[in-house]
Amino acid sequence: MFTGIIEELGAVESIQVGGDTGRLRVHAPLVCSDLHEGDSVSVNGVCLTAVAIRGASFEADASPETLSRSSLAGLKRGGIVNLERALLPTSRLGGHIVQGHVDATGEVVAAQPLGDGNWLLSVRYPAELDKYLVSKGSVAVDGISLTIASIEGGVFSVAVIPHTWEHTNLRARRPGDAVNLETDILAKYVEKLLTGAPAASKLSVERLLEMGY
Repeated sequence: MFTGIIEELGAVESIQVGGDTGRLRVHAPLVCSDLHEGDSVSVNGVCLTAVAIRGASFEADASPETLSRSSLAGLKRGGIVNLERALLPTSRLGGHIVQGHVDATGEVVAAQPLGDGNWLLSVRYPAELDKYLVSKGSVAVDGISLTIASIEGGVFSVAVIPHTWEHTNLRARRPGDAVNLETDILAKYVEKLLTGAPAASKLSVERLLEMGY
């Protein structure tokens, strides 16, 4: 599990995609300082398992499901990726619960400067994610925990503070670029409670509110 607070920008040293699988090697001195084989690492919001650590670099495999749902297959040597190590029980949850299980890719529409180093990033998302996205709700974009400022016409916008802009790869994004999207897991559970309940159940939005959800 992750929080969506990026720890380090890693540099892609190599990526090999053959058939339905891929292997990625990333240079990341901070992340590798206490990384062990078998540990989870979020790479642009995708939960990967470190299978080899060599000095300041680690390697990870990508499954067919991962390659089909994310933008990892489009990475190039020298590309910059957002990295976060798995959450420790003693860590502060500074963002929101991020699993590293990408739902789909979105498309950058625009990045608009707001002044004083702040930016407004607009992303077009697949229609099937619409029910999980709400104004002031959380969404992970390339593994970054962000708050939705507005939603309109299949596009959501998020405000990006100067620190996030400077310490993630968002500043390198251009219109048309693909980004990995993960919606809030809590929204998915609520949806299942509402739509998957037996017909005789009295579970409703009002009942969930009464229960403290």
